[in-house]
Amino acid sequence: MAHSPEELATLKRAIYDKVKPRRRKFIDKVGYDVWDPFQEPMDPLDLREDASRRTSQQLIAEFLATVPGSSEEFGKGAWELCLGVMTGSERHRGMYAFCKWYKDLLAREGIEADLGPAK
Repeated sequence: MAHSPEELATLKRAIYDKVKPRRRKFIDKVGYDVWDPFQEPMDPLDLREDASRRTSQQLIAEFLATVPGSSEEFGKGAWELCLGVMTGSERHRGMYAFCKWYKDLLAREGIEADLGPAK
């Protein structure tokens, strides 16, 4: 139900008159004319999805399911990288690019190795 500008002005004044003095001081500081007690609620935080249309939580759950017995530290690292990749962080883009490059380097040289120093 839409209200006329006159009705909105009357309602706004009624709300202002019922507000506690501390809040009224804030409204006066912002400016009564600028203050809008009828603001629409903000949209909820959008759920970010990657190219596969999965959220970060879906991705990490799928990944960790493929690595049984992984440690808590392993999971935290995976989660940090997942969030970084999802947000496009430069730091995490660098980590991701290096991992891809390193995997290709080992494949080109025919080396099958785990991470860490060679034994």
